[in-house]
Parts: sequence; structure tokens; C-alpha cells
Amino acid sequence: MTNIEPCLICIGRTVMLLLAANGAPVLARRWFKARFSWPVDMGLTLGDGHPLFGYSKTWRGIVIAVIAASLVAPVLGLSAQDGALFGLATMSGDLLASFIKRRRGHAESSRVRGVDTIPESVMPALLLRTQLGLGWLDILAIALIFFLVEIFLSPVLYRLHIKNRPY
Repeated sequence: MTNIEPCLICIGRTVMLLLAANGAPVLARRWFKARFSWPVDMGLTLGDGHPLFGYSKTWRGIVIAVIAASLVAPVLGLSAQDGALFGLATMSGDLLASFIKRRRGHAESSRVRGVDTIPESVMPALLLRTQLGLGWLDILAIALIFFLVEIFLSPVLYRLHIKNRPY
């Protein structure tokens, strides 16, 4: 397959991993409440007066995302190690998005379209591009699909009391 032809199976597999890695911390927050929710940045505030990442980015979320992706990966034909790396890359992208939002003065858990989804969908796709069989157009498609899933699925999860915000 060339980089010009999309690989729909590869795209679907990647989106499923993204949903697992991003959904697991949301479910963990619901199940565990405040237990084990130690902030990654340990409350560090930078010179701009804003937190490094914010209170909602927790070690629990990172660990549960890595575990979830490593459990889902073998079902999708990937190794558990690739799944763990995928989960870690996804959460790294999420931390990068939070860092950018804090530097731009946005409140914690605020919505900034694009910044909320692009780093966490593109980073794991780029890192595991070969293992996932992705071409460049596939990665663009994944970013777009994940962006749209976030727009349409988040309000539903909010109405079901799974997410704290409709975005």
C-alpha cells in the first residue's frame, strides 16, 4: 500500500486505541473519585502564574491509559508493549495540550478546539506509524476523526454522567 491510499483498518485500529487510552482516565475518575489522583505536576506553578499542567492531569490517568491501551492492543493485532507505548504517547500528547493551554492562559479543563485533540491523536500515530501501518494521509484522517468523535461523543458522555463537561 502506498502512502496515498488510506488504510481504513489501520485508521480504525488507531482510533480504537485512542478511545481506549483517552476513555480509561475518564472512567477511572468516575470509579475512583479523588483516590489516587495525584497531579503529574505536583501543583507546580510556573513564572506565568499558571500550573505546569493542572490538577486534572494525574498519574492515575497516565497509568490507567497505558494499561488500557496495552490490554486493547493485542485484540487489535498489536503487541501489549506497542499498546503501552501508544498509551504513553497519547497521554504525552494530552500533557502537551494542557501545557500549551496553561501557557495561553486557559483555565484547567477548558475547551480549546484542536489543541485538545491534535497532540494526543498525532503523537502516538507518528511514534507507532510503522507498527500501525499508517501513511501520512492516514494520520491526518485519524486526527480529523478523533476531533469529530470528541465533538459528537463528549456531549453524550456528559448526559450519561460519565464526563464532567459536555466537551
